[in-house]
Amino acid sequence: MTDGFGVAAARWCALAARLLGWRPAEFWNATPAELAMALAAPEDPTTPSPPSREAIARMMERDTDD
Repeated sequence: MTDGFGVAAARWCALAARLLGWRPAEFWNATPAELAMALAAPEDPTTPSPPSREAIARMMERDTDD
């Protein structure tokens, strides 16, 4: 039998706090993909590179809070 969601989430939250310095709100606001990327080894070839300034600007224009 596996642990329930709450137990697993608490373990991942504790790991993110220890390794990344994330507070609970930062953990809960992150997507699973963001957590995986934050915990991935930089030399791992499957780790995506960070977005460029231009890509971030396009995302900000596309996803406005208007």
